[in-house]
Amino acid sequence: MYKIYPKTLFLGQKIQYLPSCQSTNDEASALIVQTDPAEGTLVITDNQTAGRGQRGNQWEAQSGQNLTFSLILKPSFLTATEQFWLNMAISLGIYDTLQPLVGNSLRIKWPNDIYVGDQKLGGILIENTLHGYGIAWSIVGIGLNVNQTEFGYQTATSLQLQAPLPNTYDLPGLLSRLCETLEQRYLQLRSGNRDTLKINYLQILYRFQEEHGFESEGHFFRGIIIGVDDTGRLAIADDGKVRYFGFKEVSFVWDV
Repeated sequence: MYKIYPKTLFLGQKIQYLPSCQSTNDEASALIVQTDPAEGTLVITDNQTAGRGQRGNQWEAQSGQNLTFSLILKPSFLTATEQFWLNMAISLGIYDTLQPLVGNSLRIKWPNDIYVGDQKLGGILIENTLHGYGIAWSIVGIGLNVNQTEFGYQTATSLQLQAPLPNTYDLPGLLSRLCETLEQRYLQLRSGNRDTLKINYLQILYRFQEEHGFESEGHFFRGIIIGVDDTGRLAIADDGKVRYFGFKEVSFVWDV
C-alpha cells in the first residue's frame, strides 16, 4: 500500500493502489470512464504485467522493484496540436527529481525516454482524450527502473545501478518527490511559461546538436538534432537541409 504525503496542490493527493494489474494506463482509463476522478489522481501498482512503451514495446519491470504509475490530468488549456508541450513538462519534472541522484549524464531521449548515457532508465507514455479541438483528459504513464539490477537487455539501467544505495531506494519517498516536481512543471506549462520549458527541454535533449546516425523508411543517414517544433516533430539537419520527423518516422542508430 502506498502512503505518500507530497507537498503538492493536487498531484498525488488521491491514490489508487493495485497490488498487480496489466497496465496502470488502462486502469486510469477505466477510472475516467466509470467516475470523474480529480485531477492529479495517481494509479500505481507493484506489479505491472503488460505495461506498454512507445512503438508498442512492452515495458519490463520486476515486481516491487520499480515505479510504475499513471497520472490523470485535465490539460484543457492545450489544443490537440499542442500535445507535445505536456510531454516536455512531464519529461522535465522527472529530470528535476532524478538529476540530483544520477548527475549530468541524465538526458531525455526524444520523444520521451529517460536515459543515463546510452542506457534507458525510464519511459513515458501519454495517452490523450480529445474533446473538439482541445484535450479533455491526459493519462501520463511513467515507468522508472529504480531498485532492479538485472535486465533482459543491455541497454537498460536503474537508479541502483547508476547511483547505488546500501539499502536500496525508498520507493514511496521517491514517488512523493516526483509528484512535487511534476506538478511544478505542469503548473509552469499551465501558466503559459512555454519559452522556459522549451529552453530547458533542449538543454537536456539526448544527442542535441551532435552528429549521429538515423534511419527513416529503411534509409540510413547522418544528421544533427537541432530542435523540436511545437507539434513535437524532431528537427534534424541533414546535408544542409532541415527535415522534420513524427514519433514513428525516424529511429536512432547506435554509433559503433
